Amino acid sequence: MTLLPLHTLDGSMDTVTLGRTGLKVGVAGLGCGGFSRLGLATGKTEAEAVALVKRALDLGVTLFDTAAAYGTEGVVGQGLAGSRDKVVIATKGFMNDGDTLLPTGKLVASLDSSLKLLPTDHVDVFQLHGVRAAHYDHAVKVFLPVLKREQEKGKFRFLGITESAASDHSAQMLSRAVKDDHWDTAMLAFNLMHQHARKAVLPGTMAKRIGTLVMFAVRNIFAKPERVAKAMKELANEGKVPKALGDDPNPLGFLIHEGGATSLTDAAYRFARYEPGIDVVLFGTGDVKHMETNIASLNKPPLPAADRQKLIDLFSHLLGVGLEGATPAVRAEAERLRAAQKM
Repeated sequence: MTLLPLHTLDGSMDTVTLGRTGLKVGVAGLGCGGFSRLGLATGKTEAEAVALVKRALDLGVTLFDTAAAYGTEGVVGQGLAGSRDKVVIATKGFMNDGDTLLPTGKLVASLDSSLKLLPTDHVDVFQLHGVRAAHYDHAVKVFLPVLKREQEKGKFRFLGITESAASDHSAQMLSRAVKDDHWDTAMLAFNLMHQHARKAVLPGTMAKRIGTLVMFAVRNIFAKPERVAKAMKELANEGKVPKALGDDPNPLGFLIHEGGATSLTDAAYRFARYEPGIDVVLFGTGDVKHMETNIASLNKPPLPAADRQKLIDLFSHLLGVGLEGATPAVRAEAERLRAAQKM
């Protein structure tokens, strides 16, 4: 497989090199799971989801991150038809079902299924999905050799690992993984009020030149100011942030000003994008206008230095804020797909 240069289709997307993979990708990557699953989780049709993927291409998105558990690989494949040489496709497979470790053959079967659904003879990045800290040793000793053999067969170009952020707030798994030489990419959680990766993960990824994909930059909490106000009140009651922030109905309003952010979501994306060591910020959506707004934010300059520093001073000690799990509908679909993988 030849390493193909990537470019934006309209020249509007800023690009970055995804660590030691050498892949040139847009700084905004389309996450095809999350709460929306390209709109499939909120009532959109497959045709609408395919159109969303195509519009992302038009806007210069070149990295598409999906997974067997998302149920969106088929839609992504349809949307990217005819553009395979212009994009980076990343997908994932589980090595466990809850606390139960799966046979390695199930993961290989999941990879083969992904290739058929996308459809492509290889994916650019295949990732072990949501690896728990307690399972990391097993991943290295048992699953890694199997994955290396599949890589040698040409089924994927680079190997990645993603954390189970909602249950591993202190990034115990990734803080170990980034010390190894096994992983070409790492997917991690990072946002305005969960900055733990700055010390626990990113120094390791930069030292090893591991490409980084960021999830949870916005997700649920930072999409609406009232959710932030509710969370801030709870944190203030626990003594984790100043009481004044808990009493303020708009506690992050200081970010919105001329020369600063235009919205809380805008601030959240820009804060994550310009964190040293972060390559690509993933965003999920089922709406074209929402996607256009997200991409515009990720193409903007950094937040003012004073605003960024205030966010660090106020919140860098917090863990797990904004790492909400999936909605019931998304969880149900993931469980259905996991069950199919086990058969």
